[in-house]
Amino acid sequence: MKLAVFGPGLLGSSIALAARRRGDFRVAIWGRREEAVAELRAREIGDLASTDLAAVARDADLAVLCVPIGAMPALARQLAQMLPRTALVTDVGSVKAPVVHDLGAIFRGNARFVGSHPMAGSEQQGLHAARADLFEQHVCIVTPDAQSEPEAVAEISSFWERLGCLVRRLPPEEHDEIAAAISHVPHLLAAALVNAVAGANPDAFAFAGPGFRDTTRVASGPPEMWTEILGVNRRAVKKSAEAMIEKLREFLTLLDSPAAGGDATMNQFLTSAKAQRDRLRVRA
Repeated sequence: MKLAVFGPGLLGSSIALAARRRGDFRVAIWGRREEAVAELRAREIGDLASTDLAAVARDADLAVLCVPIGAMPALARQLAQMLPRTALVTDVGSVKAPVVHDLGAIFRGNARFVGSHPMAGSEQQGLHAARADLFEQHVCIVTPDAQSEPEAVAEISSFWERLGCLVRRLPPEEHDEIAAAISHVPHLLAAALVNAVAGANPDAFAFAGPGFRDTTRVASGPPEMWTEILGVNRRAVKKSAEAMIEKLREFLTLLDSPAAGGDATMNQFLTSAKAQRDRLRVRA
């Protein structure tokens, strides 16, 4: 099979590496800049690396869009005229409802589109951070809608499983609600915590240990990318952030009333959180 990857960042390059490691894909990868393509060739990340969009798209069986969400529609409109009608197309966007709506309409009648979101990113970006094992035992959410062909959904699910993912399926809107709660708002909270400490006492950073570093790790992610994600998913992010604010208000009430059972309730609050956190699968 020919796999065409559009975008040589962390996810795109890792997809190419993972697919090549399997040995049953011929991998072509497109980059906008000559410098990125030269690095792809030097690291032998694809069988073909090029700035020529048509050359990468030609005869592709499967295409994966790995560019920022805002750049996807324009790229999709170009690819819709280049890919074979039988090609399966997916993406790796962190927000799904608008992507599935826009790209589904663009590719309809030109190729078969099904949205995806591998939950395997990192605060590190760029092809220098790419790894063939990035997707191993990480969830990939496949997001079909009413127009998705069942066969295409099954094929894209199989693709991610072959790269090592644990595939789950969700409607695009439900994906965005969940992504806001477990990914987008945590990034916002990490950034808010760093900014709060910087505003209150920047000297405190000199004393920060593993707990602070682990809690705020994702705040090191690229600001431009996260500005786009939070803005595109703003309704779900706002809903999840308001729920978090309400939890903080509850906790402030407990701090104000230790003699009235506040400390006991605080212990229950923390015990419940520990039990839920301990149930999470630990992944590298």
